[in-house]
Amino acid sequence: MRELTISLKPKSKTPLYEQIYNYIKHDIQNGRIKAREKLPSSRALSAYLEVSRSTVDLAYEQLLSEGYLESVPCKGYYACQIEELYHFSPDRSMKEKLVFQEKSSCQYDFTPRGIDLDSFPYGVWRKITRNILLDDKKELFQLGDPRGEWELRETICSYLHQARGVNCCPGQIIIGAGNDYLLLLLSTLLGKERRIAMETPTYKHAYKIFEQLGYSLCTIPMDARGMQVSKLQGSGVDIAYVMPSHQYPLGIVMPIKRRLELLSWAANQEGRYIIEDDYDSEFRYKGKPIPALQGTDQRDSVIYIGTFSKSIAPAIRISYMVLPDRLMQKCENQILHFSSTVSRIDQMILNQFLKDGYYERHLNRMRIIYGKRHDFLLKELKKIKGCRITGENAGVHLLVEFVNGMTEEEGIRKAKEEGVKVYPLSEYEIRGPEENIIREEKKSTVILGYATLSEPEILEAARRLGRAWGSGSDLS
Repeated sequence: MRELTISLKPKSKTPLYEQIYNYIKHDIQNGRIKAREKLPSSRALSAYLEVSRSTVDLAYEQLLSEGYLESVPCKGYYACQIEELYHFSPDRSMKEKLVFQEKSSCQYDFTPRGIDLDSFPYGVWRKITRNILLDDKKELFQLGDPRGEWELRETICSYLHQARGVNCCPGQIIIGAGNDYLLLLLSTLLGKERRIAMETPTYKHAYKIFEQLGYSLCTIPMDARGMQVSKLQGSGVDIAYVMPSHQYPLGIVMPIKRRLELLSWAANQEGRYIIEDDYDSEFRYKGKPIPALQGTDQRDSVIYIGTFSKSIAPAIRISYMVLPDRLMQKCENQILHFSSTVSRIDQMILNQFLKDGYYERHLNRMRIIYGKRHDFLLKELKKIKGCRITGENAGVHLLVEFVNGMTEEEGIRKAKEEGVKVYPLSEYEIRGPEENIIREEKKSTVILGYATLSEPEILEAARRLGRAWGSGSDLS
């Protein structure tokens, strides 16, 4: 791990986080930071540069979303291998200048992992932070409740009941620094003698965490209604990990009949649980948000996990888990052995952000912004012949299926030739060695995330995709 000596310019019009982001990005591009090299933690770098940790977190999260860094649970941040880049030979006049093999290959990036950081309410966040620290509250600098501050858990409890239909009390909620930590904690509470079923395709990061924790894993195929509960029978699993409100990456909303089937499966045997990952339910553009599966649960078998990273900013790093009452009572003593992973100050800032109505206003604003981009992209993509759009009306990404015979690889390559980066759905497929899941027909599908692109950028990128994907395109 190396120190990063960055000459920051506080009076510059460029924000500090962007200066840090640019410095690290350029060092990775020109090879001064090697692939797989470990970077300082956000805490260490913020202390070294004498800036707030949130400033470094914003820079790191932007680098993560663009693929320059990767985050390894319990280890830290590492520079990624970027195969598309190469250096000029050192004897050239443009020594150490880095160029792309295809100059425009990443001009428009439809990353499904990004969010619109330009719309983050910086002013409000600064105001609340200042107010929280205005008085000398020494207790905020002490270790707090390992489950999280009671005030924040109470506020989250009220919000979840009102917005998501979740039935819980503050005592069932645990606050943690991201979903990764909550899954690690959950593994301690549940024990390792479990077999977990996950959808395929699915959120691969969660799969890898369970895999690294040593769990026996099983993948269950999906249909138009979500995970096929019939396939759970006889699989030997006692935990099912699902995203019923907006499945990632397919965007499927699980209907009530399938939800009841899943709950019935869990109730049929003692010790079965459902992990409900409700990662981006706030962003729905038609109708009301879909109620959480947990609100329908009558047998105390759903473990509900949510996060503020997608709706506010990844650097916030505050997630929450609602444990079934029977599991909370069983494991309460174990939880007390852990220390809280979220600063008490950050918890109180978020609590005030929620209680004062800023969060609701921010969500309403982001729904409008993302909704316009969603509609704009959808309109343009529908002009391309030979493509079918799915997964729309929620979240911040769409799926484009090629129905003109084009393969996934061809679609990605042709888009790249036009300077547009799209992502393969096949990367989210999981095939364990013990599974024998064969799709009747492999669909050629790519993912387009639109959160980080402006409307003019979406228009130009869609026009380029029209040239790339359809000789019979209606795009002018």
